[in-house]
Amino acid sequence: MEKNFKNLFTPIKIGNMTVPNRVVQVPTDISTGDSDGAVNDRVIAYHEELAKGGTGLIIVGASTPDRETGRPTVTCLSVDADFFIPGLHRLAHAMQKHGAKCAVQIQHPGRQAAYPRKNQMSCSDMISDLPGSAGHEVIYAGDTAQGKIAREMSVDEVYDLIEKFAEAAWRVQQAGFDCVELHGAHGYLIAQFMSPYTNKRNDRFGATLTGRMRFPLEIIDRIKRKCGPNFPILVRYSGEEWMPGSRFIDESKEIAKMFEAAGVAALDISAGIFDAPGPTMDPMYYEEGWNTYTSEAVKSVVSIPVITSHTLRSPEYCDKIIGEGKTDMAGLSRQLIADPYWANKAKAGKPEEIRKCISCLIGCWKESLMIKREMRCAINPAVGDMRFLDIQSAKTQLKAAIIGGGIAGMEAARIAALRGHKVTILEKDNELGGILRTCCMVPAKQKMKWYMDWIRRQIAGLGIEVRLNVDAAKEDLSKFDVVLAGTGGKTFVPDIPGADKAVKFEDVLICARKNCEFWPKEGKPEAAKTGQKVIVWGNHYAASDTAEALAIRGREVILVTEDAEFCPDIEPIHREVMKMRFAGGNAQGLEGTPIKIPVVIHTKSTILEIKADSVVLMDANFRKEVIKADTVILAKQVPDDTLFNSLRDKGLKIQNIGDSRAVMNVRNAMTNGAEAGLLLDEGIFMNANGILSGGLPLDVEKQMAR
Repeated sequence: MEKNFKNLFTPIKIGNMTVPNRVVQVPTDISTGDSDGAVNDRVIAYHEELAKGGTGLIIVGASTPDRETGRPTVTCLSVDADFFIPGLHRLAHAMQKHGAKCAVQIQHPGRQAAYPRKNQMSCSDMISDLPGSAGHEVIYAGDTAQGKIAREMSVDEVYDLIEKFAEAAWRVQQAGFDCVELHGAHGYLIAQFMSPYTNKRNDRFGATLTGRMRFPLEIIDRIKRKCGPNFPILVRYSGEEWMPGSRFIDESKEIAKMFEAAGVAALDISAGIFDAPGPTMDPMYYEEGWNTYTSEAVKSVVSIPVITSHTLRSPEYCDKIIGEGKTDMAGLSRQLIADPYWANKAKAGKPEEIRKCISCLIGCWKESLMIKREMRCAINPAVGDMRFLDIQSAKTQLKAAIIGGGIAGMEAARIAALRGHKVTILEKDNELGGILRTCCMVPAKQKMKWYMDWIRRQIAGLGIEVRLNVDAAKEDLSKFDVVLAGTGGKTFVPDIPGADKAVKFEDVLICARKNCEFWPKEGKPEAAKTGQKVIVWGNHYAASDTAEALAIRGREVILVTEDAEFCPDIEPIHREVMKMRFAGGNAQGLEGTPIKIPVVIHTKSTILEIKADSVVLMDANFRKEVIKADTVILAKQVPDDTLFNSLRDKGLKIQNIGDSRAVMNVRNAMTNGAEAGLLLDEGIFMNANGILSGGLPLDVEKQMAR
């Protein structure tokens, strides 16, 4: 079946190096090194899986040439001392033994350093406000944002860092890597020198394009002097930066020619700087391959290979753009976090088995690198948790009932079935999916359906018994060895006058797409109707998704929340893009239809009463206001743990998972379910905290059994 993707699986030369296929892991900072930046087993395991998975070129992301002045994440790799070379060699060998070529990306973050937090250096003096960056200003609970100050580097410091970049590249070569890459994208230090937006110098390292390019070109020259002419150098930079006064594609084409003339072996074309977080991190709003036009433009002016990236998910699309000459190689980052075996599945002709990244930025960004933790993934439990890389069969097969087919329930069922347990899902509705099903009616959330459909296919392929339209409260669950209660959340109905006039958000977002392979034979209920003037009460995903879905349909939407700011717990880059769209605009690089009637947001407010055609609001100063409204939608969720509590009282071995335990996002629900599925085995018991546990020492097991 590999002939279906013949362009993807054709070898290509980069300098004197032959890469076996066109699939590239573009550099990904997994922030998993030791505290000093050394390679450890977790780093090796992550990258080795990519090589096992058939990735042709793996670029290890974000290694610092000077950990004291700039780490992009607090546990990034370091290449600033010779004692890191042995660990780097083990890392290179782990990939090369599976046939992959590999590189290390060298990156100094400059003003965007996660460490140190203060006194960062940059090409120019500047104050930054970059809430979507891992190097964002840290704001304590009692503080307010004032901007993050970076100081201008002296000429001596610039030359010192040029030498450190070159020394770092030499160490990469000594460790046995096939090539090296310089990070000149996304507003990090090399990008800061290259961009007219951030480079305000008037000396030899600024003022003109030649001056701005002097820093990266001198680094390249020094690397060649230290590593010789045959060690390939790649450069990653943004085709367009998307800020007024920044670099756009015409200048990027000129830069491409300058890099080729300097002896660069390949160009890795990215997008954006963190002042424009949307195109830099492209959340769910961005369509597959939206940035491909920049690699096509660069490719038209150089003869060296060009790599494109940003929201590449399907082998069909990647093969197509290579065949059309728009790029030479397909660069995947988050997609290979979600499924490191992408290349193997594509070459085997099984693209439907690929677990597509949903672009949520929760596990790989919001809940990891941004808050100084190791990387995770919202849909792949093995990222950051090596227990899931080598799932073992259970010692004893258990009969497990899983109540609820939402995110946590489906993932628990998948892991438990893989381990050999006999699993039965009891679902009250007529299809699996839980809260994920509402994504079908929210244009920005369509990618979440990829995960929902993938895991539904896995459940079918694993032979898990699925019983739909079941009232679990009426079932005899005592015949099961263990019960996992994933009954989800429920919409909170406030005790205020007129609450019975409101509708629930899940009744508004009922999917109506009948062409879905999972559409129930008996159909679905009709979605609740809404009037023209709609008030949405809440401030998390349920509220923001409902507001956006209705605003796109032309409704006049007011979002009401008691919080001091709009959706503080939503992934920040999605929030920034959403705020632009709610205001009637669009984020940089987006071409979708903007919202015609801006969404109005009332913070620090609550609803006191719902009337037939209006609501009574009260703000933080106890001022009341009557607002006209045709429909009020309740969009606050709370755990639905009623069934769990009743079953626990009956003495069953039971665990509460997912939203019925605490209202969660996708990553936390998936992880919670996966861990529950991994726990199931002989010797599980309810501990004193009322939680299922296992793995007690043998002597303690015997003591408890006496």
